Amino acid sequence: MAYEMSELKKIGLGLIGFGIFFTFLGALLFFDRGLLALGNIFWLSGVAILLGWQSTWKIFTNRANYKGSVCFLLGLFFIFVRWPVVGIIFEIYGCIALFGGFWPSVKVFLYQIPVFGWIIQYPIMVSSFDALYLQITFATFYFCKRMTFPSAVFACMKSVLLVT
Repeated sequence: MAYEMSELKKIGLGLIGFGIFFTFLGALLFFDRGLLALGNIFWLSGVAILLGWQSTWKIFTNRANYKGSVCFLLGLFFIFVRWPVVGIIFEIYGCIALFGGFWPSVKVFLYQIPVFGWIIQYPIMVSSFDALYLQITFATFYFCKRMTFPSAVFACMKSVLLVT
């Protein structure tokens, strides 16, 4: 086998999967605050275990990624203070801003999934995925370019409203 996964990475992927599942279930059940918070805790701990604590800290505190970090943490705060819809919107934007650079790798991985990969390889699906990625990237870089830290929150709000 070309790539062997360690047990710790398998646990990290499992936690990320549980986090996505609980977040989806919380959104499906009319934005249940408890399920959304549990999903966030699972997802964050899964990312930290999968990438390693130091790499996760570097991703969240990198100067180029601080707008995504602020939006993600602001979304987490909004979920905890019982504004789950606003929190989810901020978290989605924060995840896209933080992990948007991984999209080509994620796309190649998604193509390898047996049934799902065959469906998304149709030309209309490929063009829609790429158009969505370009639209989100354009909104992120156009509205959040060269801003100070306090104005980053307002830029993230503006970008979230334009993308959705």
